[in-house]
Amino acid sequence: MAVFLTDESKILVQGMTGAEGMRHTRRMLAAGTNVVGGVNPRKAGLAVEFDIPAGQGRGSVLRTVPVFGSVREGIEATGADVSVVFVPPAFARAAVLEAADAGIALAVVITEGIPVHDSVAFLAHAAARGTRVIGPNCPGLISPGQSNAGIVPADITGPGSIGLVSKSGTLTYQLMHELRDIGFSTCVGIGGDPVVGTSHNDCLAAFEKDPGTELIVLIGEIGGDAEERAAAYVRDHVTKPVVGYIAGFTAPEGRTMGHAGAIVSGSSGTALAKKKALEAAGVRVGDTPTETARLVLARLAERATPSDVAHG
Repeated sequence: MAVFLTDESKILVQGMTGAEGMRHTRRMLAAGTNVVGGVNPRKAGLAVEFDIPAGQGRGSVLRTVPVFGSVREGIEATGADVSVVFVPPAFARAAVLEAADAGIALAVVITEGIPVHDSVAFLAHAAARGTRVIGPNCPGLISPGQSNAGIVPADITGPGSIGLVSKSGTLTYQLMHELRDIGFSTCVGIGGDPVVGTSHNDCLAAFEKDPGTELIVLIGEIGGDAEERAAAYVRDHVTKPVVGYIAGFTAPEGRTMGHAGAIVSGSSGTALAKKKALEAAGVRVGDTPTETARLVLARLAERATPSDVAHG
């Protein structure tokens, strides 16, 4: 099983004909993603051919992807329900507003460097239209073996029973690799900006409901209070085991680091404060990504024993 993204998802790429859009559309197609079109009003009616490796030394195959003048045209022609946004920061607000007004169910905003006031505006608009936004400034999400929307490498893990939600793209990839022998239901990179569309709590709720997810990995980072809110949500609503990691244990005091959302004031927002909040909710928290992976393996082994208790 999977959350938010499945093998039935039909994906439009806003900004597909740009350099980044082309590169990552090719990677998504190679992962088996059902990319049904690109969007560029200046290139509407064109089609782009992608040379996709066939695998197992069988050469390559050509995939032709049409370009539509608008998201609405793409939806009407293909039934698309997901948009992946690769447009430059100055045009991201308009792109998401367009996708939401067209009725897209899920917009994955990869673009970084979007002004916060633009993000606030398009997130509020999308919420009012019933569009879920992942990001901005995120790697996207992948349901291994089913679909890949964004820039997450598809070849570092396979399908399995772990659900992962993370602020950090790099740490998403590392945990996917370290736990590749078990595999993942879905990995969601929510982004590290001060304002994002889908939160840790949204993903926790989705994984809790997903019958194919046995354990949840939550990756946070210094700054803000998202992890403390996630801890409260786990305590009150999650019955599945949760293992966590907080990036920034070695961050020098008083120094701005990493994502725009990594703002620490006094003891609030520190890695230690977040770790304590999560552990108080029954979440086991690793001090390094590798230790976090070991905690996942240990927790899964414990679930196989009759004495297992939720979160314990």
